[in-house]
Amino acid sequence: MTHDEPHDEVTGDRMNWLRAGVLGANDGIVSTASLVVGVAGATTDRGQILIAGLAGLFAGAMSMASGEYVSVSSQRDAERALLAKERRELREMPEEELEELAEIYQGKGLDADTAQEVAKQLTEHDALAAHAEAELHIDPDELTNPWGAAVASFIAFTIGALLPLAAIILTPTSLRVPVTVVSAILTLALTGFISARLSGAGKRRAIVRNVVGGLVAMGVTYAIGSLVGQSIG
Repeated sequence: MTHDEPHDEVTGDRMNWLRAGVLGANDGIVSTASLVVGVAGATTDRGQILIAGLAGLFAGAMSMASGEYVSVSSQRDAERALLAKERRELREMPEEELEELAEIYQGKGLDADTAQEVAKQLTEHDALAAHAEAELHIDPDELTNPWGAAVASFIAFTIGALLPLAAIILTPTSLRVPVTVVSAILTLALTGFISARLSGAGKRRAIVRNVVGGLVAMGVTYAIGSLVGQSIG
């Protein structure tokens, strides 16, 4: 028998932009579908629906991208500060840091002698990497990238938003809302499935959560749009 279990690890940076992409697509679907359905509840004018949808698309995409950039930049700044602190401690009190590392591995189940030897060898190989991984759970060579998250979020939001926008613009007036709702449900189910695969969570729960949240948002905005449209009309 051979042990061929795959051990391909998803780096923190890659997981970061995958998360941003899935979140961006999901937000693009929900916010744009809700917006255009709400406007369709107030008016049947295709031009007004298109203008509102495009405005929501670009505003949402820029908001998601800037939000991801700021958030991930703050995370990276924190990681850099922790690494700088660790470098200083390794330089100023190497013996204490070695003992701390040994205690960490001892706490994971190694006996004292083995933990001491492991800590010593890892420190000799790459002290910063060893301590950053064990103490901080950070890979110094794989810090999060705010630009990757921002671009992934912008693109994903745009793609997600284009689906309900195209559905409501290209569909006959009498079928606009139901077709848009169905298309949003299908795409939300897909993003829920993908997010569950990425996180290893239950797929059914993720899909139901996405779909129910989207239906609630679309239902509320459609009701508001209908009420406003009737009052104005």
